[in-house]
Amino acid sequence: MKATARAHPIQGLVKYHGMRDEELRLPYHDSISVCTAPSNTTTTVEWLPDGDEDVYVIDGEAVDGRGAERIEMVLNHVRELAGFDHSVRMESENSFPSNVGFGSSSSGFAALAMAAVEAAGLDMTRPEISTVARRGSSSAARAVTGAYSQLYTGLNDDDCRSKRIDTGGDLEEDVRIVAGLVPAYKETEQAHKEAAESHMFEARMAHIHGQIAEMRDALRSGEFHRVFETAEHDSLSLAATTMTGPAGWVYWQPETIAIFNAVRELRDEGVPVYFSTDTGASVYVNTTAEHVDEVEAAIADCDVETMVWEVGGPAQVLDEDDALF
Repeated sequence: MKATARAHPIQGLVKYHGMRDEELRLPYHDSISVCTAPSNTTTTVEWLPDGDEDVYVIDGEAVDGRGAERIEMVLNHVRELAGFDHSVRMESENSFPSNVGFGSSSSGFAALAMAAVEAAGLDMTRPEISTVARRGSSSAARAVTGAYSQLYTGLNDDDCRSKRIDTGGDLEEDVRIVAGLVPAYKETEQAHKEAAESHMFEARMAHIHGQIAEMRDALRSGEFHRVFETAEHDSLSLAATTMTGPAGWVYWQPETIAIFNAVRELRDEGVPVYFSTDTGASVYVNTTAEHVDEVEAAIADCDVETMVWEVGGPAQVLDEDDALF
């Protein structure tokens, strides 16, 4: 009863903000993202029928507190689906910096759900597994289905699940993502809890459905500029809502703004490039394979560490030889 899985983190293109149900992590509205590879989380899960305690380890460190509670939400649901109460051992490793705005919770809970379901012997589709991952992180649902995916809002698992979006053109092959690392700690969960208290939240809810329709149509048409211009505007909308909540969260750092300015200067010179942020100070810079070297150099000049990513696929179960223990 042991399995290992790997998942890629997501970059939010039209991001969700706030949850109507914090336990089931049901968002107020749909969201769309793209997975980023080769960044990934690898997780091994072993169910222990004769075990007497659960063990959770991430990047060599034992997990407790709220982190352990979120892991238990996923694993307890798998126990319910499988009809057993076994103890569990879980170990997980990230290939990229976590908790800096690059979606480590999405890949982490996607890999956890994929491995836990496989180890339990359950026969589930990826959209079904996305509802398991969602209990740890709503964005993890989209990391299960991979590439460009949409998480649909709803009040139950039949409706609130992720599905892959078929894209036109060469959006899966030609897109390059220059990740500009700005290592500032973020508190995403608290920001989601208070989202609806922002006076900007109703305004975001009023236009988000149009944003979703625009993004879906642009993806299906394979229009690079339209996809990532929409993502850039959505990042600014999300930040406005976050910054006007009760805590007044301001995640951006001077390096974040420097990257924004560098992107705009490149665009003025005719380079196809757009910025995007999730909840955090780090920045995704979206461009094409033809221009990625020029773009990476410009972002590195902002005195930040850079990584170049491509579009990643769905969560996968790995061979036994890839197990972490």
